[in-house]
Amino acid sequence: MDKKILIIDDDLYIRDLYEEIFKDAGFSVTSAVDGKDGLEKIRQGGYSVILLDVMMPKLDGLGVLTELRTKPALQPNGPIILLTNLAHDQVIKEAMAKGVKGYLIKADLNPDELVRKVKGLAGLQ
Repeated sequence: MDKKILIIDDDLYIRDLYEEIFKDAGFSVTSAVDGKDGLEKIRQGGYSVILLDVMMPKLDGLGVLTELRTKPALQPNGPIILLTNLAHDQVIKEAMAKGVKGYLIKADLNPDELVRKVKGLAGLQ
């Protein structure tokens, strides 16, 4: 199975870093520069896993999740994992209620841990 990942984050450094980490781990990587761009790509579908930042311009992560409920993807996607520096329980609870599989705190993970946890949450071991 082709492991396709979509990384939605407005921070260029983070996007570039995660693209390199996941390419090295054997993933086919697509990235989006903000929530609006990410939503369009999610709706095209076909991703094994989606990493979604919370704080972004144009449309934040919770907004992306809300929009997906009104108009789902054309092709199925794997799980959405919230990737954030926020540890606000309320934001995380709201995201989980909207279908997020799990969340990871960016600052708490080194590259190997990130890949391992994403694979685990997405069932891609």
